[in-house]
Amino acid sequence: MGLTKLTENEIQESLKELKGWSIQNGKLHKEMEFVDFDAAWEYMTQAVTEIQKMNHHPEWFNVWNRLVIDLMTHDVGGISQNDINLAKILDNLQGNTSL
Repeated sequence: MGLTKLTENEIQESLKELKGWSIQNGKLHKEMEFVDFDAAWEYMTQAVTEIQKMNHHPEWFNVWNRLVIDLMTHDVGGISQNDINLAKILDNLQGNTSL
């Protein structure tokens, strides 16, 4: 069974389980601030391992201690369960990193 685009209701329900995520431009969106560049880099390095396992790559942008992440599934033209799952993984990693 392939991935499908989540409905607006499914997305809103899923957002209740996520920490600090919102919807911007049709994508799951989160902005993080770390204590410094090293902490941001540590987080991104840990995240890459999980991202590669899923083969589901985010759009992200880093400047010094800030990281902006946008998630969507291009194959379905919107947010899928893969995006929700990756957001949960990223939230868990954030709890294990120095902010």
